[in-house]
Amino acid sequence: MEIGISTFVENTPNPTTGELLSPHKRMQNLMEEIKLADEVGLDLFAVGEHHRQDYLVSSPTTILAAAASITKNIRLSSAVTVLGSEDPVRVFQQFAHIDIISGGRAEIMAGRGSFIESFPLFGIDLDHYDDIFAENLDLLIQLNKSEVINWKGKFRAPIENRGVYPRPHQKEIPIWLAVGGTPESVVRAAKKGLPLTIAIIGGMPERFKQLTDLYRQVWLESGRDEKDIQIAVNAHGFVGDNTAQVANDYFLPYTNMMGKIGKERGWPPMSREQYEAMRSMRGSLLVGDPQLVIDKILMQQEIMGLTRYELQMSVGTVPHDQMMRSIELLGTVVAPAVKKVVRI
Repeated sequence: MEIGISTFVENTPNPTTGELLSPHKRMQNLMEEIKLADEVGLDLFAVGEHHRQDYLVSSPTTILAAAASITKNIRLSSAVTVLGSEDPVRVFQQFAHIDIISGGRAEIMAGRGSFIESFPLFGIDLDHYDDIFAENLDLLIQLNKSEVINWKGKFRAPIENRGVYPRPHQKEIPIWLAVGGTPESVVRAAKKGLPLTIAIIGGMPERFKQLTDLYRQVWLESGRDEKDIQIAVNAHGFVGDNTAQVANDYFLPYTNMMGKIGKERGWPPMSREQYEAMRSMRGSLLVGDPQLVIDKILMQQEIMGLTRYELQMSVGTVPHDQMMRSIELLGTVVAPAVKKVVRI
């Protein structure tokens, strides 16, 4: 059972003090967070791609390459690479560089993305959103398997007997498919033999069991071995020494950020009552002391048969010292306890 961290590298004003960090300072903090995650033995650090004012990182590969040079063991992934608005050749080449620098610790987490800003920015037609993603995913998989490419699609210029370099340190870079909950995406991952990451930002874990069951069913029907199944959950959470204190500390940052996104999408503001319901044992939000987080991860693992859990902790701006403590507790207390129970 792997335990890791994902982040979209939010950079918004502190809801209590109003302070907004400079991009340089926020990036320094991020590098310290990644380095600590490696030092406390976490398995993965994943950095998302966004093209918005409130998220700092539009180029995860740049960040991951920097992280590769200051870490030793932790796997380095995107969270996600918005493959519908990216050139798969450049994606593969950039991750190959990360893999070489890190000595074989790169991963690609491909997804369709939860925001649309990158599509008009790069001149991509949203009317063909899913078709472009599917075509780019097929090309990325082929690039990962073959040094010399012969390929022709509908939305990109053909590649005729061209070598693509550099090649990664690993034989192949692991490619995970990140989904938000659509059965069609789950089926796509299983048919292509790709590990699956499910983003859970609301709802009870039982709701998502039907997706993991569907994934297993299609995986086996495709003639693959059950032992090769890898399923991860990416959930929002934060770890502190005291449950009541961390719940209070995280309430404003979390609800401010989710409220801002919700306003764009027509959702009502999140109340304290809703926040506490999400923090309950059957809720999606993992905010509390290490034991609470351990118990919720283990419960979800038992329901869905997970092999990896990723905690997204920077949903809204929290003080850097609190973030570092959360990472420390996740690596030194939560992860060892979960791994002691779950041995996959």
